[in-house]
Amino acid sequence: MQTVKEKIAEVVLAQPEDATYEEIVRELAFERMIDRGLNDARSGRVISDQEMAHRIRSWQS
Repeated sequence: MQTVKEKIAEVVLAQPEDATYEEIVRELAFERMIDRGLNDARSGRVISDQEMAHRIRSWQS
């Protein structure tokens, strides 16, 4: 299993040479969101499509 430092280095090194600071930070944040979502799914912290649709409709009211 990769350490946090190793994962960050992997993401940074995968960026093009002309990547901006903001682009790199955005990629790191995106990677973190993916990891959190996968961990939530593995832990059963999910909701049904029906519940999500209900929540979205409530935001649009």
